[in-house]
Amino acid sequence: MNEFLSQNALYIVLIIVLIVWTGIFGFMWSLEKRLTKLEREQKNEK
Repeated sequence: MNEFLSQNALYIVLIIVLIVWTGIFGFMWSLEKRLTKLEREQKNEK
């Protein structure tokens, strides 16, 4: 296992970074959807 980690450290780091960026993108996308819904509701109230 230690040999695998030492030989493929770059790929492991890249996978972790990809997972983090995917999580950030997903969070921002869901936040945008909720914000758009709130903006629509606020326009309808006026």
